[in-house]
Amino acid sequence: MVRGCCSVIGVLLAVAIANAEVKTKTIVYQHGKVKCHGYLAWDDAIKGPRPGVLVVHEWWGLNDYARQRARQLASLGYVALAADMYGEGKTADHPKDASAMSGQVRKNIENWRQRALAALNTLKAQPQCDKNKLAAIGYCFGGSTVLQLAFSGADLKAVVSFHGALPAPTPEDVKRIRCAILVCHGADDRFIPEKAIKAFREPLDNAGVEYQFIAYRGAVHSFTVPDADKRGIEGIKYNKPADQDSWKRMLKLFKEKLGT
Repeated sequence: MVRGCCSVIGVLLAVAIANAEVKTKTIVYQHGKVKCHGYLAWDDAIKGPRPGVLVVHEWWGLNDYARQRARQLASLGYVALAADMYGEGKTADHPKDASAMSGQVRKNIENWRQRALAALNTLKAQPQCDKNKLAAIGYCFGGSTVLQLAFSGADLKAVVSFHGALPAPTPEDVKRIRCAILVCHGADDRFIPEKAIKAFREPLDNAGVEYQFIAYRGAVHSFTVPDADKRGIEGIKYNKPADQDSWKRMLKLFKEKLGT
């Protein structure tokens, strides 16, 4: 009898474990006339709202790397939405195409911020999301995008930029910042000149804004992307120690600001 009960319990536990997993789905949301195809990830074993993290892709578009980061966050107990900043789920494989698509978004700063905000609002609208505990992370183009969200005064607790371009905030931008900022930068990233770093940091320093700027020696652009080397582009390379350390710093910041 005992053996029979144990067998039943074992089966029930196996079923529960099998059903408790990271779930994903595509969510179509609108920004003006542009239909964006976001990618939502969450752990269905967690009941009720949990902190939400917006993930913004590199200039290549919403590809497998951004989706993988969303799933990784979901496995840690967050609900994550990988945003589609180009619309229709468009991606690029050639730098020229990626530059054109990211440039199209960047050319109008207000529109750029509003498109990112549309993604953030979509995340907030999900039943799994705690609307009072939000963060945003981004890579390359996505790093500059989440910084623009911070400059817009978006309702975020923290933003993290990984090897992102560094937009220079205006005095008005600085006044609107409501969140902690973590910038994880490759010290040998030749795509981000020293004058850009200075133009980004000086206004924040002068205003006493809470932020961290971590520069990894020996790291170049795309240092968090394991297959970056396959692009065959000079100045783009994976750096495992920088990738791992920057992710740990992000999680530490999230624990402090999101309470998880």
